[in-house]
Amino acid sequence: MQHSDASYTHVEFKNDVCDVLESQYGKDVDPGKKAINIAANGGRRKADVIAAVQYRRYYRFRSIADQDYDEGICFFSSSGECIANYPKQHSENCTARHQDTQKRFKPMARILKNLRGKLISEKMIASGVAPSYYIEGLLYNVHDEQFASNYQDCFVDCINWIQEADRSKFVCANEQHYLLREDSPVTWRDNKCDEFLAAAVDLWNQW
Repeated sequence: MQHSDASYTHVEFKNDVCDVLESQYGKDVDPGKKAINIAANGGRRKADVIAAVQYRRYYRFRSIADQDYDEGICFFSSSGECIANYPKQHSENCTARHQDTQKRFKPMARILKNLRGKLISEKMIASGVAPSYYIEGLLYNVHDEQFASNYQDCFVDCINWIQEADRSKFVCANEQHYLLREDSPVTWRDNKCDEFLAAAVDLWNQW
């Protein structure tokens, strides 16, 4: 056996993180099912804290000297489900897409997130339908040539391309998982993606 079992568990780690946060923020701290939630109070905005540990997705392990893996983070839900993600790869890949699209990827992602906020305020979608992470993943799959020279055309071209594409092949921006799947805690549900796109088109047509 190359690695020994940890003597300090994730449950203990999350409990210790909660204790530290509660000492600072008191009853505003809620352990939550996944993230630790800190409620807004006065001038402080609501915050979510993830008690994460290192995670490795192995492709090969013959020994400590002969191994291959992608490194990410993971945490456990209150039901004990392991949820893994790869924030470093996500950030690096989004930055690369930004450069490949003549620095239009990040502004377009912000436009879609602002649009999401408008859709929520107009009660056209619920607040949990289109998380920012999945919006970035959706746009990440769009081909470079759809990012037009002005943002109005860029929006139309990107949304039209997404609607016509085979979205079952879309990947998350970290390129570790598919974007749209029904049986994973780290993927977007097809019906929620469809709901977001339909509402975005409806709102655009109203302007």
